[in-house]
Amino acid sequence: MNWLNLCSGGEIGRQSVKELGLPVKHWFSSEIDKFASAVLQHHYPNVPNLGDMTNYKEWHINESVDVIIGGTPCQSFSIAGLRGGLEDSRGNLTLTFVKILEHFKPKWFIWENVPGVFSSNNGRDFHSFTEGLQAIGYGIGWRVLDAQYFGLAQRRKRVFVVGNNSGNLSSIADVLF
Repeated sequence: MNWLNLCSGGEIGRQSVKELGLPVKHWFSSEIDKFASAVLQHHYPNVPNLGDMTNYKEWHINESVDVIIGGTPCQSFSIAGLRGGLEDSRGNLTLTFVKILEHFKPKWFIWENVPGVFSSNNGRDFHSFTEGLQAIGYGIGWRVLDAQYFGLAQRRKRVFVVGNNSGNLSSIADVLF
């Protein structure tokens, strides 16, 4: 399968895919942070970093993308932040994520963020995101998972939204549960 990791940071997505033993034919990353990009280059020198995700129409990916994963910046949704939501340029990358899905049409996607996304703008931001996903043909489901139950010694809740465009909603539940 061909994978695209948006806002890839230190490539925890790639590590997860490897640990799960999922097949990888090609891997592409999109990261703009200088430190994270240097880490990616050091550990994955053969993985292209496509750079700024807002420039997705200029990316030269000559193959289909099967899965897109990513966690767009959480600062605008976090209850510890200023709560700018989709009006904040970082929060608006959530809608760019939807546009990228529409452009590449992967079979699957996984999106991750903080639970504050549920209450941002009185819930309208999450609603806009999920409506956008459904409007482009994805069935979706979501679940909040806490890292303390997956081997980390801290409470770190995250929202995971999983979707596919096959019409098979039970397969989404299989992934989430």
